[in-house]
Amino acid sequence: MEHIDDNQNENLTPKSEQQDATLTPENLANEASETIENAESDINFKNRIDLSELQKGISLIKGEISKVIVGQKEMIDMLIASILANGHSLIEGVPGVAKTISAKLLAKSLDIGFSRIQFTPDLMPSDILGTSVFNMKNSEFEFKEGPIFSNMILIDEINRAPAKTQAALFEVMEERQITIDGQKFKMELPFIVLATQNPVEQEGTYRLPEAQLDRFLFKIDIDYPNVDEEIEILNREQNLQGGEKTDQITAHLSKAQINKFQGLVDQIIIESHLIKYIADMIVSTRNNPFLYLGASPRASIAILKASKAFAAMSGRDFVTPEDIKRATIPVLQHRVIVTPEREMEGVTTKQIIRQIIEAVEIPR
Repeated sequence: MEHIDDNQNENLTPKSEQQDATLTPENLANEASETIENAESDINFKNRIDLSELQKGISLIKGEISKVIVGQKEMIDMLIASILANGHSLIEGVPGVAKTISAKLLAKSLDIGFSRIQFTPDLMPSDILGTSVFNMKNSEFEFKEGPIFSNMILIDEINRAPAKTQAALFEVMEERQITIDGQKFKMELPFIVLATQNPVEQEGTYRLPEAQLDRFLFKIDIDYPNVDEEIEILNREQNLQGGEKTDQITAHLSKAQINKFQGLVDQIIIESHLIKYIADMIVSTRNNPFLYLGASPRASIAILKASKAFAAMSGRDFVTPEDIKRATIPVLQHRVIVTPEREMEGVTTKQIIRQIIEAVEIPR
């Protein structure tokens, strides 16, 4: 009879039993932790565009504004996004909800030129743009720059001025230049216009022309604060003890930094199917039976720029559908007009735009 060695018996142990012997609780735990680490390394990605300086700058601006303004986080985000997207903003709200002070604080938190223009019914275009004055010494006309020659312009109560004064802003808002006496004068960049208006008062006001409304990137609606925010406002006013609110604000970002950040936002990546998503929503406004006037191609470009700004503010170098949806209402609500029949029924532009957002299929 053939003799089988004991050593060979050890080697004849089934493979499954050998494998089970290695699967101790410690080994299982180690394998699980390695799997999780590998998964996390796959999920964590590095931006192709360095947005760290931009994120830090935004955080500093928000911190400065929050020293004075209570709440209104969405408004502050919109104002910052409009700067990053190199666009203008129209701020609308009832008197006393911090429209003007918010714009002043934003300007003071930036190390740039600031000019404020109070629009009145007797304001002339030359009061804004400037005029040519005859110099008696050298017998020549010299151009005296108006208050529009600055980096950030706050136009308070923009709907107080008549149409001819409003029209004076068309060229400078769109092309960042003015033409006077056949000469072109370029604006220093960055050039941002922030305008305020009161939607309630009608006496002594003029409706803004559609051509001018279309030049604003955003229309930002400001609502009343809630009870907790109202209490905080009163407490801060009590603690101020007669001091000036804007004295607390420190300037952080220079002109060069803002121009650099605007360049970074232009580089934010957006996929072709998301570009089609924007186009589909814009075309839907033109075919909507509830709208008398749809959105123009300028509106689609505005959504593109605004969605890139929101992506950069979120620390991403690519646009998502949520960025586009967030930009759609503030970009479109002042550009489209509801039909008279629907307006009499109380239908608003916001309601129709929300319906369009829900109806257009989100690309996957």
